[in-house]
Amino acid sequence: TTILKFSYQDKLDEMFQRQMSESALRDGLTKAFNKRYFNERVDGEYLAAVRSGSPLALLFLDIDHFKRINDAHGHPAGDYVLVELAKIAHGTLRNEDIFARYGGEEFAVISRATDVAEAESLAERLRRAVEEHAFTYEGKSIPVTISVGVARAPREGVGSPAELIALADETMYTAKRSGRNRVCVARV
Repeated sequence: TTILKFSYQDKLDEMFQRQMSESALRDGLTKAFNKRYFNERVDGEYLAAVRSGSPLALLFLDIDHFKRINDAHGHPAGDYVLVELAKIAHGTLRNEDIFARYGGEEFAVISRATDVAEAESLAERLRRAVEEHAFTYEGKSIPVTISVGVARAPREGVGSPAELIALADETMYTAKRSGRNRVCVARV
């Protein structure tokens, strides 16, 4: 048995449906993809990279001393910094790269067909763009930097998307522990 349903949607209905779809995929504040969407995509991209032997880069980035920004300037200023950082990232990344808010002030980038040298260059461009951006909230300048960790697949010791995520996250924390405002790359 086949059932067909026809319905008429005016522009308002269509706009509502589009907004509902977007809200399921995107973070409400930054408009970056949300963690759920990121997890689905990293699984698929990882499997495709392993199957094809094509490189896959994963970048994790975290805003340095974000708690200090919130404490010194207030949470609305912290939200402003998150939104501006997302705008910088969207302006720096390729259309096919997946930029997602992973949690709090932590973001991730999935970059297919990107080898480790290209991923390091991308991470450095992002880091520099954030460092050079004039974050000004209510007339006050807020210095902002990020620490970035870069991991790649396929590679020895990374047998799953979860292991790739863990490696990128750990490499980001290495960047933080080694002085912040830097890019660290997981080497073989």
